[in-house]
Amino acid sequence: MAEIKDPENTILMELKDGTVTIALLPDVAPEHCKRMKELTRAGAYDNVCFHRVIDGFMAQTGDVANGNMENDFNIRAAGTGGSEHPDLPAEFSKLPHGRGSIGAARSANPNSANSQFFINFSDNDFLNGQYTVYGQVISGMNLVDGITRGEPPVEPDRMISMKVAADVA
Repeated sequence: MAEIKDPENTILMELKDGTVTIALLPDVAPEHCKRMKELTRAGAYDNVCFHRVIDGFMAQTGDVANGNMENDFNIRAAGTGGSEHPDLPAEFSKLPHGRGSIGAARSANPNSANSQFFINFSDNDFLNGQYTVYGQVISGMNLVDGITRGEPPVEPDRMISMKVAADVA
């Protein structure tokens, strides 16, 4: 378990095999961090599947509109939705999309990020300056590496729960 320096800006993502700890970067992407905490505190990410997991690239999740359904239709629809909140403007920075970084998933429109995010399995420098980086896995990357692959996976892994560390007693 990593040392948590800023509990208000640390996310605890519970996966089937343990906890992934994510340090948010509010100085770099304040609106994206605020949105993740808002949706986390509302329980919106609980039971949401990893709908796009590409070996050597990234694991994508966070479709709070479609990603928590259990039937095949909705698993196939996962990745097409967001939250009830408006889309976020891009908050590009010089931070690289390195292994364990958290990036905002979006459509072709740079200002279309909403609730979906991805965790980079490797250094994906070709994404630099094109997608908002707003967090970093500080422990549990081995658990992220174990997420079932597929687009979508036949039986996708899920975020069992997500919590803001400041809210955990």
